[in-house]
Amino acid sequence: MNLHEFQAKQLFASYGIPVPRGGAAESVEQARAIASHLGGERWVVKAQVHAGGRGKAGGVKIVQGLSQLEQGVSAMLGSALVTHQTPPAGLPVNYVLIEPVSKVARELYLGAVIDRARERVVFMASAMGGMDIEQVAATDPGKILTLAVDPVVGLQPYEWRQVGFELGLDMQLFPALSAVMGGLYRLFMEQDASLVEINPLVITEDGELVAVDAKINLDDNGMFRHPELQTLKDPSQENDKELIAQQHGLNYIPLEGSIACMVNGAGLAMATMDIIKLHGGEPANFLDVGGGTTAERVAEAFKLILSDGMVKAVLVNIFGGIVRCDLIAEGIIKAVAEVHVHVPVVVRLEGTNAQKGKAMLRDSPFAITTAEDLSDAAQKAVTLAAGARR
Repeated sequence: MNLHEFQAKQLFASYGIPVPRGGAAESVEQARAIASHLGGERWVVKAQVHAGGRGKAGGVKIVQGLSQLEQGVSAMLGSALVTHQTPPAGLPVNYVLIEPVSKVARELYLGAVIDRARERVVFMASAMGGMDIEQVAATDPGKILTLAVDPVVGLQPYEWRQVGFELGLDMQLFPALSAVMGGLYRLFMEQDASLVEINPLVITEDGELVAVDAKINLDDNGMFRHPELQTLKDPSQENDKELIAQQHGLNYIPLEGSIACMVNGAGLAMATMDIIKLHGGEPANFLDVGGGTTAERVAEAFKLILSDGMVKAVLVNIFGGIVRCDLIAEGIIKAVAEVHVHVPVVVRLEGTNAQKGKAMLRDSPFAITTAEDLSDAAQKAVTLAAGARR
């Protein structure tokens, strides 16, 4: 689950990480009230969407005076912001963050992420923070320091000092860096984060460290421990089909191909998409219906994937382990009847009672094509999809 910047900064503040004063607004009137409370004549207006690259896309504006503030806020609210990280149609801007303009002397980068290979939380730091940090990572990765934290002992003083030296900080800023990195690490561990990022972490002209941006991604698998964080979820920032899938216990990601995939197991789903491409097709989605597949779940999965007008064929690839293949076949037949599937359906079943399940599919009154193995299934799906396109 992703958080908006203003929500992430509220969490930062609760862990002692310095952030600018400011507030989120849903209307021009609220924005004006926030700016008046902050005082001054210059503010930064930041569109709140779950994507990076806002500055280059016009989602961050510095305004002078209340008149410019109102114009900037009015232009952003209700619009769709398109960046290199959003879908082509962009993401809706329902909130803007109003803050005073920071007096920046230097921009740094500081983040933390899970490195699954090392089984550690890894800090990343660079003296070249700002909008082009992705370019730095791509062209000059040596300018980004990585530091793996031992989970037994946690973040140690020598580690944040190492980061401080790498960033070229004045020794007077080391206590502030200790507070920021310590707060980030505690937040990461206590709130079940998967990524925490400050870009930029600035040194102000007054010699202070301030997180002028904030990004937090939370692990969905840990959210049952944090009901208070679940209230921060913004469905408007997520794909409608993905939200529907979550409601039915499905893992769904839309893609741009024409062959829809329905698979039980993430690894098997990845292999299915790979073999579709190997045989010249393009997958329309990633869809994992889970190990405990039921007729109801299969029906909802069919509804979901057929809502994509680009789909020309459906490839169902199920390994019957927890659930027998004959029960899966029964669910597929019921789903096809209920949903009125209008495109070719190819089914590959393997596992317990696989032959019985295939016989049920062949004997059904519907045009369901069975396959002997995964390669056979992919070839048939690609061929049928090509015929449907013609």
